[in-house]
Amino acid sequence: MNRVKALFTAFFSALAGWLGILAIPMLILVLCNLIDYATGLAASPYRKQKIDSYKSFRGIVKKVCMWLLVGIGAIVDWLIIYAGETAGITVPITFLIACIVAIWLICNEIISILENINDIGVKLPPFLKPLVKNIKKQVEDKATIGDEYQ
Repeated sequence: MNRVKALFTAFFSALAGWLGILAIPMLILVLCNLIDYATGLAASPYRKQKIDSYKSFRGIVKKVCMWLLVGIGAIVDWLIIYAGETAGITVPITFLIACIVAIWLICNEIISILENINDIGVKLPPFLKPLVKNIKKQVEDKATIGDEYQ
């Protein structure tokens, strides 16, 4: 048991060390993915939806693609840092784009979790969903590039 614990600790320590500042948003994203998946399964009978393997697999693929989006954000971050270093500019940020993508996805997952919980029949505090939507909008507004770049 101690060996398994040591391997588990070593793996996650190395992963957290490699991800750096991105470790916490990724951990939260994965946790939200799991909660959203579970609450989605729990809410399906209340929505009169049948659970089948195709829909379940599609949901899992969707969650993995979210992780890939964060990875794409990390690649963009690396390109920005590389371009800056090539031009002789020190870029003082790491994983900025990836963190913004992760936070945006976390907000989406939280909104989905709240919808699932609401469909199950649990009354939500009236401020919770608008609060999360406001945070998501702020992330979008801060990350928006002018129309000339779109």
